[in-house]
Amino acid sequence: MPSLDDKITRLRDLLAGLDRVVVCFSGGVDSGYLLAEAVGTLGDRATALTAVSPSLAPEEGADATRLAEQLGARHVLVDTYELDDARYAANPVNRCYFCKTEVYARAVAEAGRLGATHVLDGFNVDDRGDHRPGRHAAREHGVRSPLDELGFTKTDIREAARRLGLPIWNKPALACLSSRFPYGVAITPERLTRVATCERTLRGLGFHVCRVRFHDTMARIEVERDEIPRLETPEVHAEVLRRFRDAGFETVTVDPRGYRTGSLNERLPVTVVDVTPTALGSA
Repeated sequence: MPSLDDKITRLRDLLAGLDRVVVCFSGGVDSGYLLAEAVGTLGDRATALTAVSPSLAPEEGADATRLAEQLGARHVLVDTYELDDARYAANPVNRCYFCKTEVYARAVAEAGRLGATHVLDGFNVDDRGDHRPGRHAAREHGVRSPLDELGFTKTDIREAARRLGLPIWNKPALACLSSRFPYGVAITPERLTRVATCERTLRGLGFHVCRVRFHDTMARIEVERDEIPRLETPEVHAEVLRRFRDAGFETVTVDPRGYRTGSLNERLPVTVVDVTPTALGSA
């Protein structure tokens, strides 16, 4: 297996051969590291592109802007409208396909405007093990994933980002707000706002790794397991309950298993929405 130093060298060589790129940039560690290397190799021939929609928490968009500025990257914010697609809003198990189709189509269009030769994303080796319908959209739009191509794991990326002094090297994993909804539960801007508001409450109370899972009138909280006792102290519990009820939830529960990525993928239903060219054209 190549060492991390070898992978970094190969990544820089790969980027140098791409001439001009657009990096799909969420502000998380994966796309953040890739952007840092792209800017370091290509300078102003690397552009960061962040998709802005109700499924992106406002603070995440602000964090992405700050990091792009720190890196000296040209940064483009584009509005995306995946929620206008009834197939996405219905929240099937392949929901991410419709989101990524929207995002990648806009990234490819922006690349064309800028004269960029490639669109890149931060997909990596460890992402292969989860449910990732968005990969189909990436292939359809010719998006490249250099970190995956060169064998970078999440651990590799965090260490490489740490070596560069990136402040996001140990940032918790990101996922869009729509990932908080069980498949088949409709996604609306109002519901996304409720979830974002409650997660902001938890972060304000010091729970940096958290998820608020939406179950109609009930919110299910996931925090790291060793943080659960603090969440259940009378003072914190009362504040959480008050703020969550203000956001429209009647009941608040705490998942005793704690936070884990992809928890709503653990029991996937079999139904998917058709993504054949005919269905896409009829939307």
